[in-house]
Amino acid sequence: MNNSIAIERHPWPPFMPTEPRLIMLGTFPPKPERWSMDFFYPNKINDMWRIMGMIFYGDRDHFWDETARRFRLPDIKAFLNERGIALWDTAMAVRRLKDNASDKFLEIVEPIDLRALLDVHPTIHAVVTAGEKATGVIADMAGIALPPIGQPVTCRVGGHEFTLWRMPSSSRAYPLALEKKAEAYRAMLLASGILRQDA
Repeated sequence: MNNSIAIERHPWPPFMPTEPRLIMLGTFPPKPERWSMDFFYPNKINDMWRIMGMIFYGDRDHFWDETARRFRLPDIKAFLNERGIALWDTAMAVRRLKDNASDKFLEIVEPIDLRALLDVHPTIHAVVTAGEKATGVIADMAGIALPPIGQPVTCRVGGHEFTLWRMPSSSRAYPLALEKKAEAYRAMLLASGILRQDA
């Protein structure tokens, strides 16, 4: 622990559709100068919205506005609401041990209160973590070992049972081709009932 480094609090509330069925949890947003929009996965070189474009629309650039050089936030929110996908992160407050967005150099000062979130949103039946650090936070809460990537495990936190999916990070720093990441997310979304088999 390095108390000389300022604590940074999460900039956004969770994004919640009316009856969320699945919540995707990263670790913590990058620094604001890396944002292309004021929303989750804001870095223009992060591939989360390209992954979702490929899976649901057959187009990696479905959510990308080339002219403005940013993601189409209204389209992203409409998509998430339609599919019942919620978004938040596993860290509510962090210290950045180095001046970058790498999870490796994030010290989590305050983790998510997953039990309280599930108390308010009991329709959530799947928790998807993007990356090892985010997965570790939820695995610790559920009292389980870190699960393998792409292998669902049943968890219980505060009386709420859910399926935990550890997925590949959407960061370009994670060494896996975009198409392979999309395959992994497609399998998870099919198994979770968010994506239909014929889509």
